[in-house]
Amino acid sequence: MSVNQRNNAAGESAGTGLRKIVAASMVGTVVEWYEFFLYATAASLVFGKYFFPDAGTELDGIIAAFLTYAVGFVARPLGGIVFGQIGDKLGRKHTLQVTIILVGVATFLMGCLPGFNSIGYWAPALLVVLRFIQGFAVGGEWGGAVLLVAEHSPNRQRAFWSSWPQAAVPVGNLLATLVLLSMSWILPADQFLGWGWRVAFWLSAVIVLVGYYIRTHVSEAPIFLQARAEAEAEKAAGYGVLEVVKKYPKGVLKAMGLRFAENIIYYIIVSFTIVYLKTVHQYDTSQLLLALLVAHVVHFLVIPQVGRLADAVGRKPVYLAGAVLSATWAFFAFPMFDTLNDLVIILAVTIGLCFHALMYAGQPAIMAEMFPTRMRYSGVSLGYQVTSILAGSMAPIIATALLQQTGSWVPVAVYVLVACAITGATVLTLHETKGFSLHDIDAEDARRHGLDAKPVAR
Repeated sequence: MSVNQRNNAAGESAGTGLRKIVAASMVGTVVEWYEFFLYATAASLVFGKYFFPDAGTELDGIIAAFLTYAVGFVARPLGGIVFGQIGDKLGRKHTLQVTIILVGVATFLMGCLPGFNSIGYWAPALLVVLRFIQGFAVGGEWGGAVLLVAEHSPNRQRAFWSSWPQAAVPVGNLLATLVLLSMSWILPADQFLGWGWRVAFWLSAVIVLVGYYIRTHVSEAPIFLQARAEAEAEKAAGYGVLEVVKKYPKGVLKAMGLRFAENIIYYIIVSFTIVYLKTVHQYDTSQLLLALLVAHVVHFLVIPQVGRLADAVGRKPVYLAGAVLSATWAFFAFPMFDTLNDLVIILAVTIGLCFHALMYAGQPAIMAEMFPTRMRYSGVSLGYQVTSILAGSMAPIIATALLQQTGSWVPVAVYVLVACAITGATVLTLHETKGFSLHDIDAEDARRHGLDAKPVAR
């Protein structure tokens, strides 16, 4: 690529071209996370009763439903590995087109499944299979979506622009909550449990087609095209999961540490909160969903502003503030829940998601700046998705079990505190990368590993 071509590409990325790429990443991410979080909410409200035999208590059924929910998290690292490998070799764009179709088909079929009373244990078995496919696709989605933006972004605004795909996650969750809330308002409880919840899953067919179409109109980042060309010319320039584990093991471990508390606090807020209020206080389902709806709107608005802050003051102080504040959240949030005051409950959930945003918004920029382009997709996907098995997938299960065993929210608050301490310690080990050039990171990688990197004109 000539200097003029590279400058033109950079100019496009700074203007309408970058906004188009951000929009494409966001729309696809909204679709995929609408479907992923739809399962989380349905697991809390419906699946324990519909797909599983009577376990004796409501919490036992919910734990069984959350175990199938965890299957998606187990599948996510596998998807991250497979699609990371493909994305580092062939490109981010085509990988994202495949993932959106896979998750859409799996989610639509979930809405067609008969319950336990109709087909017995085939019901949870088929649910697990579809959940695995869904998680496998989402595992490849995140890395591609955020890197497509991060690799097009100006160095001084990378955290801001790459935070927008993160902001799409609460939008997806908001849409899932909105659809379920509408159905719970419109239908009597027996009809909602019988068939109303299926409508939200069937709607995925429409929005998947929209997301797929938009993703056909994006282009690969110039830095990726350059890195791929150099890797093809330089046999020593490996890529993929094995290469990143071999060359950047500390980067993968640090990415996992950063992800740990962020992932746990999020699922405590959006999943376990429902369980706590529903089972301990028999709080109205519609009011629960409304509280989450308001909180998701605020979360969406806050994330890009936190990304802007991470560009201004640095990645480390913002992330560390998120870990410290999140460690305090459960200790005041659960007493707020116990008031059963609608506004107080909404405030508690919203504060929690604002604390979460301090960690979540800067993740794409921080993780992108940990790895060179030739293995970046694999590195961020591995660190991000493997952690989800130990963190997000287990958080609702562990929290529900702690509540069942002790009858108290205090052990849940301690669990969140420990997780935040782990992430806070990880943040302290990081080097500040605010304003770093991805080209310079590639050049340093080439120097360290004896690759014949060409100087980059910028």
